[in-house]
Amino acid sequence: MKEQKGIFRHIDRTLVLLYLTLVLMGWVSIYAAVYNNEHSSILDLSQSYGKQLLWIGTSLLLALMIMLTDAKFFNAFAYPIYIGTVLLLVIVLFAGKEIAGSKSWFQIGEFRIQPAEFAKFATNLALAHFLSVLDFDSRKRKSQIIPLVILAVPSLLILLQNDTGSALVYAAFSLVLFRQGMPGSILLLGVAIAILAVMTLLFNQYIVIVFVAVMLIVFVFFIRRTWQNIVKVIGIFIVASVFVLSVDYAFDNVLELHQKTRINVLLGKQIDLKGAGYNVNQSKIAIGSGGFWGKGFLKGTQTKFNFVPEQSTDFIFCTVGEEWGFVGTTVVMLLFMALIVRLIMMAERQRSDFSRIYGYGVASILFFHFFVNVGMTIGLMPVIGIPLPFFSYGGSSLWSFTILLFIFIKQDSNRLQLV
Repeated sequence: MKEQKGIFRHIDRTLVLLYLTLVLMGWVSIYAAVYNNEHSSILDLSQSYGKQLLWIGTSLLLALMIMLTDAKFFNAFAYPIYIGTVLLLVIVLFAGKEIAGSKSWFQIGEFRIQPAEFAKFATNLALAHFLSVLDFDSRKRKSQIIPLVILAVPSLLILLQNDTGSALVYAAFSLVLFRQGMPGSILLLGVAIAILAVMTLLFNQYIVIVFVAVMLIVFVFFIRRTWQNIVKVIGIFIVASVFVLSVDYAFDNVLELHQKTRINVLLGKQIDLKGAGYNVNQSKIAIGSGGFWGKGFLKGTQTKFNFVPEQSTDFIFCTVGEEWGFVGTTVVMLLFMALIVRLIMMAERQRSDFSRIYGYGVASILFFHFFVNVGMTIGLMPVIGIPLPFFSYGGSSLWSFTILLFIFIKQDSNRLQLV
């Protein structure tokens, strides 16, 4: 009993309180999004809010189990957990159930489990273990390749399941690598690639190539004009030109039709309010109609009459906007920002490299989900189908985010013993 008291005494209460607040607000939003007069009981398991209560209860049990586990367990078994999750991602490709075009679910009775959600914390464990144990050095080839392999394996398997949104989440780990010493030039390269891709989709590819050439010529005047630097600039121009010429081909021949349509709608090249743009348009109407204070609990017309598809899952944020208005959405965003800032502060105070790196991974994953999901609902990001942490309906996502967060809470509670 004394040992348990010691464990719970060192828990970061602020982080736990933020977690519980977000989970409670999420459940209230789910209740509002799918409210049914004929099934008003919150314990009705035939409704999403009844099932979500079950998921919340089991999530709290998972959190308790993690807190009662030796903190060193997660570092010692990081690779086995990662390998086990990768095997599940392989198995689901053959034995999984296809839902909404993605073959990424195990059906167990009336409930479904999505291994891709659990792969996030498993990958975070493996990456933190590698970066902390094997003397990570960003200048060494081994330190550059192995982290990319750790990230690429689950990401590619999830892509094979046709779940692009979950696969893109692994890009968030670039923030962890950057914190560990990855050169800033690589991060700038990623930003440059994204800008070139967007410009190529918006303008003629040859105009973009001319733009790149002009920018590089200007750049030459600000560097030492040695033959070595000039050759590098020419090499950059050639690579950039090849990339620009390949964007249209990849867009036309690699992406699915619905993916291309969503990108065109986002970039303003196509208006499709009854098709690919319908969800976002209805979401923006719902959020805008909430005004400053909102329409009130269970009084949202867009919510009540199901104008927004997936309103209890990917588009749960528009329920907050319609019923609680600008004030409600601001509160939710501030809570998420407080959660992420708190995670970073806690990560920096860790004595163990594994705990610090893992903490940054948690912050990166939650930030990516929060930023992209909210961006989707207001039309600033493409609709890629990822949940809002602790808000969106679903047992797999709530379980995985709870496990992801509480492993770090456990590490932090033992930070004085972990080195």
